[in-house]
Amino acid sequence: MDITSDSSELPLQGLKVVELCHRRGHITGRFLADLGAEILSVVDDNNEALNAAPHFEGQSLRFAVHSANKQVIAAKFTVKRQQNTIRSLLANADILLIDELPAALQEAGWSLASLHADFPLLIILSIRDFGLRGPYKDFVASESVHMAMSTVLSRSGRAGREPLLPPGEMALETTGVQGAWLALLAYWQRRRLGVGDVLDYSINDALAQILDPGIGSSGSASAGRTPVEVAPHSRPLVEAEPGKLPSVALMYPVFKCADGSIRLCVLNPRQWQAMSDWLGDDHPFTDPKYKEARNRLLNIDKINARIAAVFADKTRAELAEQGRQRGIPIAPLAKPAELFDNTHFAEREFFTAIDISGSQGRVPAGYLCVDGRRLGIRHAARPLNVNEARFTSTSDAMPEGSDMGASARPLTGIRVLDLGVIVAGGELGRMFADQGADVIKLENKSFGDGLRQSIDNNPVSISFAQASRGKRSLGLNLRSDQGKALFYKLVAQSDIVLSNFKPGTTESLGIDYATLKAINPRIICAESSAMGSTGPDAKTMGYGPLVRASTSLTGLWRYPDQDDGYGDGVTIYPDHFVARVSSTAILAKLIQRQRTGLGGFVDLSQAECIMTALGTEFLRESLEPGSMVAKGNQHEFDAPNSIFQCAGDDQWCAISVSTTAQWHGLCNAMERNDWLANPSYSTSDGRLAARNTIEEMVSSWCKQHSPQAIRDLLQEHGVPAGDMLRLSEFLQNPHYRARGYFRVLHQPTAGRPLPTENGLVPHCELIPEPKIRQAPARAEHSREIATTLLGVSEAEFKNLVANKDIEQGHSASKGARTQKYKTMAISAAMTGVLQLAAIRGKFEK
Repeated sequence: MDITSDSSELPLQGLKVVELCHRRGHITGRFLADLGAEILSVVDDNNEALNAAPHFEGQSLRFAVHSANKQVIAAKFTVKRQQNTIRSLLANADILLIDELPAALQEAGWSLASLHADFPLLIILSIRDFGLRGPYKDFVASESVHMAMSTVLSRSGRAGREPLLPPGEMALETTGVQGAWLALLAYWQRRRLGVGDVLDYSINDALAQILDPGIGSSGSASAGRTPVEVAPHSRPLVEAEPGKLPSVALMYPVFKCADGSIRLCVLNPRQWQAMSDWLGDDHPFTDPKYKEARNRLLNIDKINARIAAVFADKTRAELAEQGRQRGIPIAPLAKPAELFDNTHFAEREFFTAIDISGSQGRVPAGYLCVDGRRLGIRHAARPLNVNEARFTSTSDAMPEGSDMGASARPLTGIRVLDLGVIVAGGELGRMFADQGADVIKLENKSFGDGLRQSIDNNPVSISFAQASRGKRSLGLNLRSDQGKALFYKLVAQSDIVLSNFKPGTTESLGIDYATLKAINPRIICAESSAMGSTGPDAKTMGYGPLVRASTSLTGLWRYPDQDDGYGDGVTIYPDHFVARVSSTAILAKLIQRQRTGLGGFVDLSQAECIMTALGTEFLRESLEPGSMVAKGNQHEFDAPNSIFQCAGDDQWCAISVSTTAQWHGLCNAMERNDWLANPSYSTSDGRLAARNTIEEMVSSWCKQHSPQAIRDLLQEHGVPAGDMLRLSEFLQNPHYRARGYFRVLHQPTAGRPLPTENGLVPHCELIPEPKIRQAPARAEHSREIATTLLGVSEAEFKNLVANKDIEQGHSASKGARTQKYKTMAISAAMTGVLQLAAIRGKFEK
């Protein structure tokens, strides 16, 4: 497939960004730099990022990864002349990324309000742990605190054990990408309206939407429900005995084999039949009733024992090949070091070399490919003398203003043809619909969206409603000549085509980028798949648990003291995250199209997104082999820094001490003057040496208090601390409510108002809040779209329906259906509770 465009420049060429960040915003800047923006990163000697662990030969690997493609200016904020230099940069910049104003600049009278007044065209993205407003606005956080307070931690781990932190810095990495999406949205809006603004961006808000959103869409295994409905009160159900599997993860078991472990994903009847054949003719599960997942779950211990026996003496490669031949989703648990030499990633030029203190390290180059080339690391950070600091890019002329008015959403006037399915596909289209785009979901009865499936046979499941609110639905047969001709006609008057099929599907249908750009050179096509659109493993089955296994994430997301203690069985990651990576790249292409008049092709691999978010860890592994292993909850470089049990039933909190000031704050809060007087505890190395002693004492102290009391006390003393928020507490959380995080979705077939997210928007005046509109029934808008956009007459429409070129569905708003589905939903919910109770009983015997 020809996936090149006629433009050789980077998408964000000409975009000028000043980065004034202590730690939090560097990831946002790095992604914008990968996309072509010119980033001037201003730091001083006190900048936390410069010295962030891990180190190699005295150099911060984290900073090396996050500062790539940037120019770094070492400044002294106390010097008036250098303050003026920074102001001159801001006068010429499009975007300012800032997490906290340095004290010296505050003393000089700088504030977000004054910067906005002085530079009214500037987009100022304020990146703070909990935002600029709300009861937690002055709280400080760490990776573990964000995981705890966003509900993510409450769903990671195994019952009977402590909750388990995900590996790396997934909270900060993923939310950094969403920051780039929001900055570009505001920049797009500024080009339309001619004004800048201050964007109040909360990392905690974003994380609650990205990693495992409590009220967002979830996978097809959830039977159409959102996480807050599936498991609102408890952590993942797991047997207390070692070696048993969590009920929520039974469809994704991990088995030991001759040279490691392998993950299986048997979901539908066809896959089970193939698995049954693999087990031989003499096993007791050949009865057709085992094609139903529920019957397998009730006998899963015996079934898994049989599978384990068959797999035990075979290698990962042998099992993977057998699974491929039989059509069974299966993937080896990769070890990080193996991925550097993986032929698929080598062909896609995923890893790149970077110099670290004279040694050659290897690091994921970047999140995705655009127009046939990797957009990632082009060069290491380049120092720039503060007295010579200036932008080299030439600003684009501001386009003529729009007549849509300031109340219009940023993407009003953009049309998106959405072929995406399940979570990753549905979420991406929703992000554009929330911002005002006309998103047309293309589907039909024969090739529907699995996210519509629900335990109550509702035509608009709750999970689907969360992923497709605000869209229109067109029932179109892309396998018929007439249906394809109608699609081409839509392409000619659209801006974006989204899909997440297995690579090769769009070519077989005749709707690939090469074909579509011949119809409309301005079209932007974005494809998302498990392994990317090219490479020897491109057609790998795209199940999230298998992608996590094949990228080493599953092996890293594990209790270090338990070989089979994997903690990623519940997560939907990276589905919501990859939607944000794609959306940002697509928006960058829209910005580029304003200059060039040409569209392009965005190629996203979910596997590469997972590994890029672990970029620092991969770089360290390349320099220090064996360093990239499961770490559990104890932070490798700071102490005390872990998850601690509190008073109450299964109550937990996160506490992170990483500076001398935070150590003093903890000592004062705990009234431990003896610790303050102990010189061996005065340094990070000293506290690490005494980690077990210190953390045992902190643990004893925590067990005497509630997690909320610990949070409030330690925050008063400047120590990052947070309570583990549960889904049952999520909707009533005072901070989320104060920030307007929750909205109401009126989906008629749900039988009740549904809580939903507030459209990924930071608090600002430039971007209006989204209109929360219901999701469509399948093919609900076919007649409307055919007659208004395709010029089809009523008689022609009837013929198209009769010939099955177009499908016409019913409205999702029919009042007569509402009570029916309300009753069905109640009945189904009771059935689900009984089934879950049966499974719980089996696994708690």
